[in-house]
Amino acid sequence: MRFNTILLSLSAVAALSTGIAHAATNLVVNGNFETTTNGTNKQLSSSVTDDANRTTLEGWTSSNGNDGGYNFVLDGNTAKTRASAIWLKNPVTDDNNGYTTSANGGNIFASDALYYPGTLSQTLTGLTKDAYYTLTFEYALAQQVGFNGANTNNYWSVVFGNTTYNADALSIASGGFSGWETATTTFKASGTTQVLSFLAKTSSPGAPPFLLLDGVSVTAVPEPTTWAMMLGGFGLIGFLARRRQRANLT
Repeated sequence: MRFNTILLSLSAVAALSTGIAHAATNLVVNGNFETTTNGTNKQLSSSVTDDANRTTLEGWTSSNGNDGGYNFVLDGNTAKTRASAIWLKNPVTDDNNGYTTSANGGNIFASDALYYPGTLSQTLTGLTKDAYYTLTFEYALAQQVGFNGANTNNYWSVVFGNTTYNADALSIASGGFSGWETATTTFKASGTTQVLSFLAKTSSPGAPPFLLLDGVSVTAVPEPTTWAMMLGGFGLIGFLARRRQRANLT
């Protein structure tokens, strides 16, 4: 009897671990933009290029129909210095505007919604038709050094298959920084392969703003049966713990 109980406990733990691992697997390649073909702090190309001033992101395509668009991969720390391809206003030179790097640190993606923005896209494979997936990403709004003026209603328009999601719009005063926000939404896959894309947009022209992006993640939402197994595992473990406690008291 005790042996069977132990087996049930181990099975519950295994089911719980499997469910969590499955749900936590990020299906996005290079979601933190750390891997490039030709270095960082450069404008993106629509394809691999020998141009020393352009680069590409592994797993992603950047295109406005003609080239990579006015999109950049920047080092989050260097972005606030003149060494960056796009020099963002920052606390040292701009009245402590609060500029910080993202939670992930390292590289960030940057796009100007007002000047030939390109769509950043990636084809996700291995999906389950009609299953649900959670998209999460970090984003912020900053202003380029050399320009002044408020920027309002800048947002990422995200497409997953045939579904569009607009992140909450960000606004900043002249020279300001929005701080990093986290966006989360859930999509239903219409097939085993879906294109995920990001396009910088704004409904209010202003001085050159740059929408920043980092930490893109797409994970499967556990199916009800998986949740049931996980909850059952928790319940069984709790029951065994209480039973053992009572046994120790007698």
